[in-house]
Amino acid sequence: MSFWILTAAGAAIVTLAMALAVLRGARRGLRGEEAEASADDGTDQQIYRDQLAEIARDLERGVIGAEEAERARIEVSRRLLEAARRGPARLGAAPRGANLALAVVGVAALGGVFALYSRMGAPDFPDQPMAARLDLAEMLYTNRPDQAAAEAEAAAMRPAAPEPDAEFAALMERLRAAVAERPNDPEGLALLARNEASLGDYHAAWQAMRRLVAIKGDQATAEDYAQMAELMVVAAGGVVTPEAEAELRHALERDPANQSARYFMGLLMVQNGRPDRAFPVWARLLDEGPEEAPWIRSIRTGIRDLAWLAGETDYTPPPVRQTGPSRADLDRVASLPPEARGQALGPALQALGAKLANTGGTAEDWARLLAGMLILGEEDRARAMWDEAQGVFAERPEDLARIRAEALRGGLEAPRDGEAVPPPFGARALPGPDAAAVEAAGEMSEADRQAMIAGMVEGLEARLMRDGGSPAEWARLMRALGVLGDGDRARAALARAAETLDPAALAELRAAGAAAGFELGDGASAGGASGGTVSGGGAQ
Repeated sequence: MSFWILTAAGAAIVTLAMALAVLRGARRGLRGEEAEASADDGTDQQIYRDQLAEIARDLERGVIGAEEAERARIEVSRRLLEAARRGPARLGAAPRGANLALAVVGVAALGGVFALYSRMGAPDFPDQPMAARLDLAEMLYTNRPDQAAAEAEAAAMRPAAPEPDAEFAALMERLRAAVAERPNDPEGLALLARNEASLGDYHAAWQAMRRLVAIKGDQATAEDYAQMAELMVVAAGGVVTPEAEAELRHALERDPANQSARYFMGLLMVQNGRPDRAFPVWARLLDEGPEEAPWIRSIRTGIRDLAWLAGETDYTPPPVRQTGPSRADLDRVASLPPEARGQALGPALQALGAKLANTGGTAEDWARLLAGMLILGEEDRARAMWDEAQGVFAERPEDLARIRAEALRGGLEAPRDGEAVPPPFGARALPGPDAAAVEAAGEMSEADRQAMIAGMVEGLEARLMRDGGSPAEWARLMRALGVLGDGDRARAALARAAETLDPAALAELRAAGAAAGFELGDGASAGGASGGTVSGGGAQ
């Protein structure tokens, strides 16, 4: 309570003095007179000089890179010059109306400050100017626990790891024995590190990685060092110790763009009171992605608070990016020849599969991955995934229904009574005439029908003959040619489709041609006489 009494009294005195001064100036009509303004006491300039010195120290210690240090120096120097430019000045007396407004605004602003401080302030907390904060950050950085101390503290707080099953435990004993017999085997050490980590023995895991890095020598990669540092951080309960920091620096020396190392260097800055240094590191990682990277979720969780602490009050994180192919991508790839689909879809599917394996995903993610496998003809993988999905989503029927739709579309499941089967990918929103348009054309006069169908079919036919397409597109073209009664073009289309379609799809296309009124034999050039038309599909 004493804080508020003293503050209110002091604020009232200051406000009264300000009001009397400006009102007295208004009465005297000091237009055109000048008064000396108090000179800048240099406080801001000293703060910026301290920051420049801190940047130099951080660069010398290797906390930041040369490029980041240069950017920081430029920004702080700009602020220093601006503060110097605002130095001693002479101010003219303001008009009477401005002085009166100043008095009123001063009192109103004071009330606003009290209201804001009552919500956000901490009356009993001592002031922390910039220099003190930098000193505190330096103290935190210097007095971090070393790896052994941090691991001991983490081990005391960590719950006991569950016992592995007997078979896995026996395999681990054999692996440890094999590595002990062949201590310089890189593959054995890498395998040991991964499996020790899976058991929760992160100390043993990073020790194995350290031996692996030592064996590799100059051939050790940035990723090797980054993996070792990550295991050290986990073993230390999340603390980036000096030893882990040293390995992160080895990683960044070999690859300054290594994302894992950069993430943990940002974490080091967060832990040691430097949100201003951590924010640009993490913000750039968030911009780079990919969304399934293991550190992205952690960064997204805290980036707004970190931005605020760093003074970036207008920061907006980038939107969450969808991993893997969109449904539009699936439609597009399904219309490609089978031999071109893997190259167009494979990398996106691989990224989506990695996301599901590492961080999980939604039912829509599962559905798109299942659909992509079926488009690529990977039926065995798709069936295994569908079996897994039925267990994972057993208690979420709506999500399971979304995945089941792709199983129905791909023929992994038979439809139940009255259950609709979604159309195949590549058959939706395709250019060219659809089934309804072709049917409507059959009810027109001969001249109108021929003109409409000819106009719609030309673009589809030209594209398919040039680039190929999906079975659904070829079948659509065949139906349209049936309305036109053009058997020569139908046989040419069948011959071109035979170059890319598999036997099953080709058989379906012949059936579509027969339904359109063409006699198309087993060979691509087979057909009826005189254009291959028969009753029902030819010109009337």
